[in-house]
Amino acid sequence: MHLPTLVHANRSPQKADRTYNVLFLCTGTTARSILAEGILRKDGAGRFNAYSAGSQPKGTVNPFALKVLRSFEYPTDGYRSKSWDTFTGPDAPVMDFIFTVCDSAAGEACPVWPGHPASAHWGIEDPAAVQGTDIEKERAFVQAFRYLKNRNLLIKRSPSAGTLSIKNACSCPEVRLAPLPNRLAVGHL
Repeated sequence: MHLPTLVHANRSPQKADRTYNVLFLCTGTTARSILAEGILRKDGAGRFNAYSAGSQPKGTVNPFALKVLRSFEYPTDGYRSKSWDTFTGPDAPVMDFIFTVCDSAAGEACPVWPGHPASAHWGIEDPAAVQGTDIEKERAFVQAFRYLKNRNLLIKRSPSAGTLSIKNACSCPEVRLAPLPNRLAVGHL
């Protein structure tokens, strides 16, 4: 039986039947990185272990992030705002991929990651920064969720096709939003 291989930066080909560790980084780790972790945790179960962390964790997860995950039937338990130092110690899982999901985290001096994982930047606007009504805030979180879900789909599908191209997983302007079920309209979350 021929198994496809997964090729990425600084690594030799590996069997595609293994589980890959993915870390999503943001500065405060309250919204975007939590959404990304939640999406890949469910959609990539069995193929990916998803994690989130930040350079300056705020200590709490934004309630709108959990509300949006719940509304799309994603688990909401076990999320916490934590430091990226959690993933640099000797007992930490070795990451295969690291994605920054905010511009400020992308511009920071990151730790040296064990295993030299492939990394890329996905610039997603901060839904937690939106001012206004709760409906406007929900709308921003739903939009961030949709962008992150589409980008996570690129990761999830790539290994089964044989190789993962980080460049393709980062094609931010070309990402098309998948239609959402009508029952999940903003304001009815």
